[in-house]
Amino acid sequence: MIWYFIFFFVSGFCSILYEIVWLRLSMAQFGVTSALVSIVLSMFMAGLGLGSWGSGYAIRKYGDRIKTPPLRLYALTELLIGISALIVPYQLLWGRSLLQRMQISSSWAYYLVSGFWMALTLVPWCAFMGATIPVGMLAIKKSFNQESPRSFSFLYLANVLGAVAGASVPLLLIEVYGFRGTLRVAAILNGLLFASAMALTLRRSASEGISLSAEISNLRAPRREPVGDRKLLVLLFSTGLTSMGAEVVWIRQFTPYLGTVVYAFATILGVYLACTFIGSRVYRYWTRAHEREVTLVWGVLGLVTLLPLLTASPQFHHREFHIYRLVRLVLGIGPFSVILGFVTPMLVDRWSRGDPERAGSAYAVNVLGCILGPLVAGFILLPLVSERWVLFAFALPWLVIGMIPQWSVAAQGAERQRWQRNVAYGLTVVALALVFTIQGYEDQFAHRQVLRDNTATVVASGEGMERRLAVNGIGITYLTPMTKVMAHLPMAFLDHSPRNALVVCFGMGTTYRSLMSWNIAATGVELVPSVPRLFWYYHADGSELLRSPLSHIVIDDGRRYLERTSEQYDIITIDPPPPVEAAGTSLLYSKEFYSTIKQRLSPGGILQQWLPRGDAVIQAAVARALKESFPYVRVFHSFDDRGFHFLASNQRLAQGTAQELAERMPARAAQDFVEWGPEFTAERQFAVILSRELSLDQMIAGAPHIPALQDDRPENEYYLLRQRLPPQWLPAMLMR
Repeated sequence: MIWYFIFFFVSGFCSILYEIVWLRLSMAQFGVTSALVSIVLSMFMAGLGLGSWGSGYAIRKYGDRIKTPPLRLYALTELLIGISALIVPYQLLWGRSLLQRMQISSSWAYYLVSGFWMALTLVPWCAFMGATIPVGMLAIKKSFNQESPRSFSFLYLANVLGAVAGASVPLLLIEVYGFRGTLRVAAILNGLLFASAMALTLRRSASEGISLSAEISNLRAPRREPVGDRKLLVLLFSTGLTSMGAEVVWIRQFTPYLGTVVYAFATILGVYLACTFIGSRVYRYWTRAHEREVTLVWGVLGLVTLLPLLTASPQFHHREFHIYRLVRLVLGIGPFSVILGFVTPMLVDRWSRGDPERAGSAYAVNVLGCILGPLVAGFILLPLVSERWVLFAFALPWLVIGMIPQWSVAAQGAERQRWQRNVAYGLTVVALALVFTIQGYEDQFAHRQVLRDNTATVVASGEGMERRLAVNGIGITYLTPMTKVMAHLPMAFLDHSPRNALVVCFGMGTTYRSLMSWNIAATGVELVPSVPRLFWYYHADGSELLRSPLSHIVIDDGRRYLERTSEQYDIITIDPPPPVEAAGTSLLYSKEFYSTIKQRLSPGGILQQWLPRGDAVIQAAVARALKESFPYVRVFHSFDDRGFHFLASNQRLAQGTAQELAERMPARAAQDFVEWGPEFTAERQFAVILSRELSLDQMIAGAPHIPALQDDRPENEYYLLRQRLPPQWLPAMLMR
């Protein structure tokens, strides 16, 4: 049994690793949109559910005819999973090439075709992952010649513990080896599982004298037979729906405290899985020592679903030390996750009683709920109501079930039912108090506009020059002359009259507004639909500008838009969302992205790339990527030293003086340029900028051995090792 625990620990680790890396590779190939992320995760979960159900069905129908030892089947399954690590990246590349050849302009058609390709790519491989637990249960049953009614919870426990490691360790592997190198590590681990399981099949079978380990004694069935099997499946579906739907809400609620870096998302996932493991371990201990069912668990589950309202509230703001942020998260999602970890294996064990086919079906039902949960939360509820009401919608069914003693599996007397109902009423009162009294994130702003959509909660706040834009609680931008420079600097450097321009990342719309002051056609690409709708809040003429025939707003991922459009632009200006380490931002700084931009620049066109100030490695990686992508690049410090303006082109950039640059500006553009200072004339403003020029080689010299930033090596996003370890301890590959 120790071997089985090791197998499923490593298997759980690899499955989370594949989910993390495949999602990111898909984003690089098909775009960073909520719809695409949902498609990838749904296909991953659909494959798990299909594999769980299909393997269980095959075991029931053909199990008696299968002569191959079940453990050998498990070994072959792990081998196929390892092969997927090597093949999936190429399948994603083929899918991207296919879409480019099809030249699809409609977003819905694009999502339809890309979704179909994702299904062909991920579902078969993920089905092998989903098949491992039913096949593992069959192997346990055959190896020990007896029913193992709690074998699912045993394997589930090991799988979840491995997933806890899989939420954090792969991030370190990616920093050292990149995405493809990390996949190769996972493939090696799957290969070791294959070899180890195959070796075990060569040993004597249990019927020939292998004694049962102490752990097998824990697999004896509880004495009470299940009652109301259909209810168990309903509960399993609902727990999956609630858990994954709530996770979407958690990301929005805790982002203001944890940030948007990959380590923040890993922290949420890690805490969730660690607490799920604790709950599963408590379940196995409880069923060994107690016969009586836990009858109040459903009402308590409803209450703890709402705890994030309390722990993520700005009412309880103190100095945000890292440990305090972690305490917020653990107290908010920990109790919920512990209960989910308790009830999920409990329900599957009760339904399956050790039968692999029934366990596979039950787990597939749970996975179906996991698929629908994010879709319900992200695309139906969150665009309509705030996070508090979404959590309440997920909590309410459990509070109601808690008031209905008949949903408890154990038979109860009238007195016990009355006591349970009264406790459930009390839990409901506490839940309502949380919903109606706790302050939400946006409530802390006296002057605000709040919009919600399927991607984010957007808050515009403040008055005058103090106005701010926050997306999911992260400050994105503010009113600053730097965003005007992002438009006027490249426009003034053009050696011909500008015809059109493109802004990637709309933000407050300041750069977009400045481009339109040149009286040219302007296109703005923004990922979050609600952001352009707040243009009027920051600029009084925003609504009028959007109605202009020269204005065109596109809701899409900027990289995906550039790959799909055939338009060429004189100016492309990019201001990726801060911080520079934010998850996904490397896709707007990579060599692969610059290769696409080169195809979309008209002859003599200029790219303006904004880079917030980061560490020496990030600056060198981005500078080298630009140097290797464009023959002509100039770079300037921003007014306040908070970042850098890069100008890149396929043709030599003008060497004009401040006066010459200012003379190229229309009167309206010159007036817009100095609207917020710091100087009072366009010439003096350009003089300040030109005096702050530095060379690419100066930036690269800060970390000369760092390669150019690429899709496979996102140096800005994965930084933990180089920031936490002394340089002499860092792996050689990290310093190459």
